[in-house]
Amino acid sequence: MNRRRRRSNPIRIILLVVLVGVGLYVNQVVVPATPPLFVPTPTPTRSPESFAVEAKQFAVEGKMAQAILSYEEAVQSDPKNANNYVELARLQVYAGKYAEAVTSAENALLLNPNHSMASALRGWALSYMEEYLPAEAAFKRALEIDPNNAAAYAYQAEMLASQVSANLGDLGTLDKAVAASRMAQQIDPNLMETRRARGIVLELTGNYAEAAAEFEAAVAINPNLADLHLALGRNYRQLEDYARAIEEFNRANALNPADPLPDTYIARTYVTVGEYGKAIQYAEQAVKDAAADPYMWGNLGTMYYRNQQFNEALNPLALAVKGGRTPEGVEVQGLPLDYGRIAEYYYLYGLAAARTGECGVALPIAQALMEGVPDDQISVDNADAMITICQEIADGTYQLAGEEDGEEGAEGEEGESDMTTTPESADITPTP
Repeated sequence: MNRRRRRSNPIRIILLVVLVGVGLYVNQVVVPATPPLFVPTPTPTRSPESFAVEAKQFAVEGKMAQAILSYEEAVQSDPKNANNYVELARLQVYAGKYAEAVTSAENALLLNPNHSMASALRGWALSYMEEYLPAEAAFKRALEIDPNNAAAYAYQAEMLASQVSANLGDLGTLDKAVAASRMAQQIDPNLMETRRARGIVLELTGNYAEAAAEFEAAVAINPNLADLHLALGRNYRQLEDYARAIEEFNRANALNPADPLPDTYIARTYVTVGEYGKAIQYAEQAVKDAAADPYMWGNLGTMYYRNQQFNEALNPLALAVKGGRTPEGVEVQGLPLDYGRIAEYYYLYGLAAARTGECGVALPIAQALMEGVPDDQISVDNADAMITICQEIADGTYQLAGEEDGEEGAEGEEGESDMTTTPESADITPTP
């Protein structure tokens, strides 16, 4: 039997088409326009002021790297604010980023050519780059803008002290440094920079007790600046208060563990009091912190030599004097002969070589000392000692290292020459 085919209902077809159309509209138009129910709240944009406040707090805590990053954020958020560039420049100087500090100060001056602190900080940074003429011009401009800028006088005093320490400038440079430090303190005795500058000048003139008092005052204002503790420790060391010196060096070390200078000072202090094992330990740590620095190798060799470990002293002192590669493959540039600490590395290297029978090394060093630093009596005396030892070796009358009973040469006591000619290990003019 044939079943009759059901006819399509036109109304149903129309309704179906309508429903499909509505579905497509909702899916493609309505739903995308409806915000999701659980969208994360956008992070609000931070104000430049908040970055600046954060940076100041980091600086107070001695966290220079974090403080610099926060001021960089403040600058990016508000590139028209000259003061943020100024504060950034100040911290960059303390962090040893002198070229960057110059750039930051110049950016501030582009925004405000009459910003006295920007000009002063530019001069301060330039002085650490040994660009003394433009630095002096920057200080002059800063004081023309604001004759009562105590920090400008303080930075100027530091620069002049640095020149004196490096045997630069004329006979009046020291007097100018003294005058600038006094003027800074007269204008604002409660500013950390004025206390610091006055301390540096007093240290330079050998007034260690007064210098220590100034650095104590600076520390009271900012207790978390490693450089201030280094300076305080140096002056306690000069006053032969070795326990307090080591305490201050350790504080500097805690604030800036990557800096080799605190370990270097600790090593030299321990060797002065005869604790050679501790001296070597800290000197080794300084080398780890700055493996490419010839001064650190020279210091390590000095510690070995003072402990009469002449064979162990040879390689570190050779790296300081001649340069070469460390056992780890780090390239070290040797130090050209000069007065001060460098001369010490040379004559200790020569003495260590002579005492271990390496007269082919010792005798050329003796000649170099006599010709290169003829006015340094200690170096000349030690050159004579090298020659004498090598003559005795040739005569068969000298016992090589390890065979003699505590023979002493002409090198003198450690600590006779604490002044250096470079910022890396300077006992007078510190890096900030």
